[in-house]
Amino acid sequence: MTLDPNSVLLTDRVAVVTGAASGIGRAIALAYARFGADLALSDRDAANLGAVAGECEGLGRRVVTGEIDVRDGDAVRAHIDEVGVSLGRVDVLVNNAGGGFFADFLAVNDKGQDSLMRENFTSVTNFIRACVPLMPATGGSIINITSIEAHRAGPGFAVYSAMKAGQFSLTKSLALEFGPRMIRVNCIAPDVIPTPGIGQEMAVKTPLPRQGDVDDVAAAAVFLASDALSGFITGTTIHVDGGNLAAGGWHRLEDGSYTA
Repeated sequence: MTLDPNSVLLTDRVAVVTGAASGIGRAIALAYARFGADLALSDRDAANLGAVAGECEGLGRRVVTGEIDVRDGDAVRAHIDEVGVSLGRVDVLVNNAGGGFFADFLAVNDKGQDSLMRENFTSVTNFIRACVPLMPATGGSIINITSIEAHRAGPGFAVYSAMKAGQFSLTKSLALEFGPRMIRVNCIAPDVIPTPGIGQEMAVKTPLPRQGDVDDVAAAAVFLASDALSGFITGTTIHVDGGNLAAGGWHRLEDGSYTA
């Protein structure tokens, strides 16, 4: 494929984006719409999901929405069945939905741990199993939004971090399994990105002298969705962290010095 500005577009591709009502998911959905993709969007937040869908439709794209809890496997399968009927196929799957809460490991009970596991890992496997049969013979792209915490310690987020590390391992294994089908499987691992669910108070200093934002993650998602840009990339992780993982967990202070 000759690389030119038009070849990087996602014209008439169908992209499934979970957790699309706000934050990173919303930014990815809108970026995909601008690059020409039709969309299947899901979230528990019906009002904001409808607003995002309206914005994407305003860009001339077809949109299917699902007000679902990604922890509910039956709801996931029903949503993707509807996508198959309405949009015909799936070219890109972005497993963005997830979340956690700060708590000492010993304070997390069985119910809390099960919820974290289903939201941050089981939902990913359910969406992949539902979407892969709808991917065409020419292949597709699966993008798992993990976290920098998948690659470093996460005190207070131990189970969440373990599930994100599980996504990382799953991604590498599925890249091998799905390679013969021309399906690429990759991760995006952001550091703290200010979103409505996190807020600005958790912003961190990075080696790059600015804070990351949701469009930084969306740009990586466009890259991994485009066959022209990333057609020979699979089983890897893009770290959208301003260099923090490379810095070994050190953070830059206002005076220019660093602290671990």
